[in-house]
Amino acid sequence: MTKEKKQKWKRNLLVMTTVTGLGFSTFYPGLSIPAAAVEQPDQPLPAEESVSIVQLVVPNDNAKDKLLELGIDLTHRIEEHDGVYEVDAVVTPSEIAMLKTFGINVKETLITENQWNARVEERQSAVQLQASLATSEDTLKVLRANHFTNQSGTFLYLEVKSSSGATASTALKATWTENGEEKSATLSRKVDYGEYLYHYLLLPVSAAPLSVKIESNLGGSATSSVTEWLGQEPKHPKTDYVTDFVDHYMAPNELYERAEKLAKEFPNLVDIIEMPNKTNGYRRLAQAAIGSTTNTTVVVSSKAWGHEGGNDVSVEFRNPGTSNAPLKVTVDGKKILVDLATDSSGKATSTAKQVVDALNAQAGQLVTATTYRGNAGTGVVAPTTVKLTDGLKAPADVSRDPFTVKAIRIGKHRDGSKPGVLGYAQEHAREWVTPLVTIETAERLLRNYAHDSGTRKLVDNLDIFLVPTVNPDGANFSFNDYNMQRKNMTNHCDPTASDPNYRNNWGVDLNRNHSIGSAFDGYIGASTTICTSDTYAGPAENSEPEAKNLVWLADQNPNIKFAMNIHSYGGYFMWSPGAYDANRKTLPRPTAGEEAFYWAVSDIMLNDIQDHRGTVILPSRTGPVPDVLYSAAGNSADYLWYEKGIYAWDFEVGADLWNKDTNRWQAVGFQPTFAEGHEEAMEFSNGLIGMIKVAYNNAKDHQPPSSKATPGNGKYTGPVDVKIDTSEAATVYYTLDGSRPTFQSAKINLSGTREFAETLKIDKTTTINYFSVDAAGNIEKNYNPLGNGKNYNSVTITIK
Repeated sequence: MTKEKKQKWKRNLLVMTTVTGLGFSTFYPGLSIPAAAVEQPDQPLPAEESVSIVQLVVPNDNAKDKLLELGIDLTHRIEEHDGVYEVDAVVTPSEIAMLKTFGINVKETLITENQWNARVEERQSAVQLQASLATSEDTLKVLRANHFTNQSGTFLYLEVKSSSGATASTALKATWTENGEEKSATLSRKVDYGEYLYHYLLLPVSAAPLSVKIESNLGGSATSSVTEWLGQEPKHPKTDYVTDFVDHYMAPNELYERAEKLAKEFPNLVDIIEMPNKTNGYRRLAQAAIGSTTNTTVVVSSKAWGHEGGNDVSVEFRNPGTSNAPLKVTVDGKKILVDLATDSSGKATSTAKQVVDALNAQAGQLVTATTYRGNAGTGVVAPTTVKLTDGLKAPADVSRDPFTVKAIRIGKHRDGSKPGVLGYAQEHAREWVTPLVTIETAERLLRNYAHDSGTRKLVDNLDIFLVPTVNPDGANFSFNDYNMQRKNMTNHCDPTASDPNYRNNWGVDLNRNHSIGSAFDGYIGASTTICTSDTYAGPAENSEPEAKNLVWLADQNPNIKFAMNIHSYGGYFMWSPGAYDANRKTLPRPTAGEEAFYWAVSDIMLNDIQDHRGTVILPSRTGPVPDVLYSAAGNSADYLWYEKGIYAWDFEVGADLWNKDTNRWQAVGFQPTFAEGHEEAMEFSNGLIGMIKVAYNNAKDHQPPSSKATPGNGKYTGPVDVKIDTSEAATVYYTLDGSRPTFQSAKINLSGTREFAETLKIDKTTTINYFSVDAAGNIEKNYNPLGNGKNYNSVTITIK
């Protein structure tokens, strides 16, 4: 398969998921949304199906073309080898059977609904354990408090057991006096094969303390004298950097409870920012599809939210038992009684359309009614009784009200005077690992601050913003109702697509709702017309409160210079441009210098990711989004880069794992076992802190770059290709007409996709005036492009 064909195939895959929409509903395969009420065949309502994530093998072009006609929900992961594509997809059993008839087979099932239920039970067990420990009195037992001196210096060693230590959110802090100065440090938690053993600390000190006080973030405390250790040095890690603060997948309320606790514990280092745009809420109207076939079904929706009274509404269709009776609707409190019309023999004659009209006219204060997905509704309804329900399964302690999204702001100076860094997660609800990256990072920054100079350097000199979940409503729905929920929960569908059997297909893809490179402007990668598409961009750019919150945060904090959008899965590391149009014309590419900076600092972050357990983000999955994945119209990182000038990356956590037994890469999925999810959170927290280090280094960079044109001044017999090299990643501005270069001058760009900097082809005598600017804003030779100075570079190429 040629490179051009591969690119076309990837484009077509994207069009399939965004333009055609969900041709196969999660619940009702084969049903599409009619444009208007028309006479249609009367068919049984399809039964609900479970979903699973599978790896599809697409063997040839014919199968590929057939797949493109269908609206299968694809994940981020696409692999190609030997002309065959392996594509991960979210499918139902009927979809699998249908695909098989076209030669598209399931190679491997990655996760089933039963496995999702097991993940939920695993998470719930951890939550219950955490809750029980939190309500019990936290007691601390100091096992060892020693000091010792060896050839390297004097050290303090502690071992402390907490009665609540079985949960990773339990943190212990040690405080002692050292040469008259109070010192403190966070202890590391030691777990072996799933069993909590103790918390420990090994730290160099300038003088041995006489005593130490241990305090728990749950309120427990203990004091112990410090004695000399006479034996050998304990065999514990020599590092004093503390990690590992998450032990289960966390729902939105848990994430923000943790954030609030951190703010209370570290008031001098943390603020909680409440975003101004509340979400729609984890809530639905109460509904029922009353009937058994498409032409006889009446869809009834409450006017009130389910939890605000809609769930109390009941509807009864009954035969009044008399002949020639008229259709009548009676409302008694929350009970709606529909007496169906009858003929001379007493047989019910009311059609679905007639009942819909009667309900809207006579019970409109409680409900709205429609026929089934625009059906003409000419079939006669049958007597039955139903109670409306919003169908939400979360326990009562999960609020149904609009949610206030929050950011954790960390820094010694949180006033905008320091460079800002932003990490935000879970735009897509089903990506359970991603919030853990932000919480783990917040804990590391705060709990290592007192004793780790590297952490203190970052917190003292940066303004760090972490948003654990952008999409709390969708996340709650994913945890409790439908694990494959990608979007938020706002239903923008018209009545033809608003029956309860579409409940898993409503919502807006928040990473397609932004205003740069959007589907509304003709860019590929989202749907603007199909409200049930998994990449539905919404009714308008920036329509969703969750997207508006991100814009607000960037507007309110212009000091933010770097950002990371954390997604899963597949193990990608990407940056702008993130979208292209139908002709594969991307948004403007970064300059050659900006692209070089993206690559250079990415190396730092990817090495930090690798440090945890050796995970390597592949070169083929590193780079601008369209070059390594696909077009994502209206994504948030593009907004931050093009509108705000923020260097913005995308993590796709969850890199494939090499299976030695099968000799192949194996996908991990959106919701791996927590053991795997934990490792992903640890390694990508490394990467996020790597970005924070990049921001620090950038802020401290005051060294201007230098540049050199090759060849330089001279006489040449024919056309010359001039290359301008820079001492570091820097953008070069130049003129060819002898004029003074400014920020409005031409820039050295890339010579092609994933290629290097372009050269300037000089075919007549030309003077090239130029200067360079690095990512920190340092200008070569301190040249002022806005002034009148002439301390720019200049070479003259003379062509004989």
